[in-house]
Amino acid sequence: MKRRVDRRLWWLLAGAAAVSLAWLGVTVGLIAVTLEPEARQRMLELLGDRWGFVLLMWLLGMAAIGWGLQRAFDVGVHPWRRLAEEAAVLLTADPPPTLRERGPADVRRVAHLFNELVRQRERWRREVDERVRAAARDIEQEKRRLAALMAELTQSVIVCNLDGRVLLYNNRARLQVRALSQAPQGLGGAELLGLGRSIYTVLDRAVLAHALDELRQRLRKGAAQPSTQFVTATRGGQLLRVQVAPVRLVEEEGRPRDTDPAAMAGFVLVLDNITREYEQAAQQQRLWANLTEAARRAVGNVRAAVEVLQLPDADAALRERLLAVIRDEVVALGDRLHEVAREGLADTTAHAPLEDMLGADVLAVLQRRLAEVPGVQIDVREPDPACWLRVESLGLAHALQRFVQRLAQDGGVERVALRLAPASGVGAAVRVTLELAWPTVHASAARCQGWVDSDAEGSAHGAVREVAQRHGGDAWVQDDPAQGQTCLRLLLPSAAPTASVEAQPAARVESRPEFYDFDLFRVSPAARAWDDVPLTELAYTVFDTETTGLNPSDGDEIIQIGATRIVNGRLLRHESFEQLVDPRRPIPRASIPIHGITPEMVRGQPDITQVLPAFHAFARDTVLVAHNAAFDMRFLQLKERLVGVSFDQPVLDTLLLSAVVHPEQPSHSLDEIAARFGIAVLGRHTALGDALVTAEVFLRLIPLLAQQGIVTLGQARQAAERTYYARLTY
Repeated sequence: MKRRVDRRLWWLLAGAAAVSLAWLGVTVGLIAVTLEPEARQRMLELLGDRWGFVLLMWLLGMAAIGWGLQRAFDVGVHPWRRLAEEAAVLLTADPPPTLRERGPADVRRVAHLFNELVRQRERWRREVDERVRAAARDIEQEKRRLAALMAELTQSVIVCNLDGRVLLYNNRARLQVRALSQAPQGLGGAELLGLGRSIYTVLDRAVLAHALDELRQRLRKGAAQPSTQFVTATRGGQLLRVQVAPVRLVEEEGRPRDTDPAAMAGFVLVLDNITREYEQAAQQQRLWANLTEAARRAVGNVRAAVEVLQLPDADAALRERLLAVIRDEVVALGDRLHEVAREGLADTTAHAPLEDMLGADVLAVLQRRLAEVPGVQIDVREPDPACWLRVESLGLAHALQRFVQRLAQDGGVERVALRLAPASGVGAAVRVTLELAWPTVHASAARCQGWVDSDAEGSAHGAVREVAQRHGGDAWVQDDPAQGQTCLRLLLPSAAPTASVEAQPAARVESRPEFYDFDLFRVSPAARAWDDVPLTELAYTVFDTETTGLNPSDGDEIIQIGATRIVNGRLLRHESFEQLVDPRRPIPRASIPIHGITPEMVRGQPDITQVLPAFHAFARDTVLVAHNAAFDMRFLQLKERLVGVSFDQPVLDTLLLSAVVHPEQPSHSLDEIAARFGIAVLGRHTALGDALVTAEVFLRLIPLLAQQGIVTLGQARQAAERTYYARLTY
C-alpha cells in the first residue's frame, strides 16, 4: 500500500501557488502603470492571446515546486519522523530492537547514537534486573510451592474474583470441566475454563449467586470457617457438588479498613463430580431391593414348610421334601448374602444431608431416575427460574422411583407429569410442592395412599411419606376430578435466596505466580461499558484465519482458525485454539504454497458448522483482535446465520492501530510491523502462528497508544476508524 502525500506538502504547494499568482498580478500591474495607454492595450491583448501558454508555464512551475518540496520532505522531514516513530518503540519494547541506520547521513548518525544509548541503557537494566531477581528469589520459591501444591491436589479447585472471572485453577479442574462440558471431539482448544474467563460458562449464574449470598450471611454472623455448598446438574447430565469459600480482603497500607464483615476479594470453588456416587448408591439400592425380595420369598417358603412339618399326619416322604425345600432356601439365601457382601453393599441406613438445589436441577435429576422405569413416559413442566429447594435428592429419587414402579405394575399407568408449584397455607413462604400426576382412571387416590405411607420394600430410604418427613414436610395423594387426574403431592422445604449484597471492591494482591494471574482481583470489566474500560484491563482473543482465497462473498471458505488469549497484558500461549476446517470445496493450488494446507489435511476434519460454535465459545466475553480484521471478520460474519452464533463483541485491528501510532511508515504489513518491533516471526501463514505474532504486536502497540492519550477501548476504536486504511472493504 502506498503512503499518502503529507498534508503539509499540499498546504505549502497551495501557499506557493497563491504567492506566485499574487506576484504575477502585481508584476503585470506595475508594468501596465508605466506604459502609455496604447502600449498598455497592446500588452493586454498579447496576454489575452497567450493566456494558455502562460497557464502552462505556471503549472509547470508549480509542478517543479511540488517535486522540489516532495524531495525536500523525503530528505529533510520523513526520515526524521520515521526515526522518531521507531525510536518511540525503544521506550516500550523489551528487548528493544536496533534502529535501522538508513536515510541521509545526519539521520544515520542520530540513529547510531540512539543505538549506543539503548545498549548502554540495556546494560544498566540488566544489572538492575539481576539485583531484583536476587532479591525476589525467595518469593519465587514460594510461588513455585503454590503451583506444585495446586498441581498435586486431588480435588478440582478454581479461584474467581467477584465478577466470576477465573484467576487460578489446577489441571484437575481443567480436565473435569472439559469432561462436564462434553466438547465435540477433535475441536482443538474448545475449553470453557481459562484465566480471565467467566465461571458462568460452567456454572449457572443464579445458582452461584445464591451460594455467594448465603456465604455473605455466614460471614456477617461471624462464622469461624464460613463456607457453603450446593448441588447442580450440568448440561451433560452430571451431578456436581460445589463447595464455596470466601477469599478475604487483605488490608493494605494506606487503604481504608473495610468495616463490612462480608466483604470479599473473591471466592474459591471446590468441584466434586458426585454422579458416580449417585450411581453407586443406586446400585446399592438395587442390591438391597433384590436381597429384600429374595429374603421375603425364602422366609415365606420356609414358614410354609415349617407349618406343614408341624402337622401330625405328615408322612416321611413329605417331611423329607419339605426339609429339602428348607435347606435349599437357606442355602440360596446364604449365597445371596455372600454375593451382596462381595459386591460391597454398604450401610444404606444413613441418609445424606439436605443441600440447596435449583428447582430445575431437582426436576432434571428426578426425570432421569424415573425414566429408568420401563413403559412410563415422564413429562416435566418448566419450573419458576427462581424456585429453590433444600433436598436430599438421592433418597427423594429412590422413593419416587419405587412409587412410579407400583403405578406402572399395579395401576397400569403409562404417563406421569412432574412439576413444582408454590405451596399454600401456613409456612407457604418456605415450602414448595412437588407434584406427580397421572390419569385417575388408572389408579385413584384411595388405592395409592398405602403405597405412599408404607410401601418401602426394596428401598433403603423408606416410603415416600418417610422421605418427605425427613425433609420436614409431608406427602399425600388426592384426586382432582376437574382435571381427571390423581396427584401425589410432597411438601418440601424451599431455599429462598437471601437478600442480595452488592459486590465489594476487589483487593489488590501482590503475588503474581507465573501461571496464575491474581491481578484480576482488582479488575471489574463486567461492571463497566466496553468502551470505557482501559485497554490494559481487557481480555482479548487474538485470532487469524487461513482461507481458500481472498473473496469470501464469491464462495471462498475458511480452512483453519487459530487463536490465543491476552489477559491483563499477558499472552497466554497455553490457552490457544487451533483447528483445521473442511471447506467442502477444492483448495486452489496457487494458495497451498502460502498456507501449506493441502486437501488431504482437511479431509475428514469438522466443517465450519462445528468449528465456528467452538471458536465462538472460546472467544466469549473478550475483545477480538486481528491483523487486517475486516478480512477475517467478513468470513466469520457470512457464516453467522448458518451456524446460529453472533460475534457481537468489539473488534480491534493491529493494522489500523499501527497506522495510528506510526502514520509515517510506508507499510503496515504484519511482517513489517514485527520487524519494526524486533519480534521473531515463527509459523508465519499458519493461523495460530499469525495469531501469536499479532498478539505480540498488539502488546507492543498498547503503550504507544497510551503515549498519544489513547487508553480506553472506545478511544482506540475511534482513532482506528479515522485512519485511511479503515476505508478498505471486502
